[in-house]
Amino acid sequence: MTVRLEHANITVSSPETTAAWMQDVFGWHIRWQGEAISGGYSLHVGEADSYLALYCPPEPLAKAPTSYTVNGGLNHIAVVVDDLDAVETRVRAAGFTPGEHHDYEPGRRFYFRDRDNIEFEVVQYDA
Repeated sequence: MTVRLEHANITVSSPETTAAWMQDVFGWHIRWQGEAISGGYSLHVGEADSYLALYCPPEPLAKAPTSYTVNGGLNHIAVVVDDLDAVETRVRAAGFTPGEHHDYEPGRRFYFRDRDNIEFEVVQYDA
């Protein structure tokens, strides 16, 4: 039996802005966009077989407490890349600051937060 993650749905302040940096940094493309639950707006950005659904409700967003202390909180989203150094350069060019870097089996990784304070982990596995 094969099981894979197709998508995750996250709330962001601007689906268009978030999708734009994801296209620049990760090389993803917009798969779909349109009206969503409760009068909100969603945009799906990713690859042919997986994506992130970026949702924004019609009313202003509230600031959330740190995710690591909330039941069901989203702690980070991890993506696998072929060239960690090249992606780190693109992360910096997008205006984000790479944080922790770790090198351990089976690969290397770094973390950064986007404008909505969502943490991303970028991983390159050893060949």
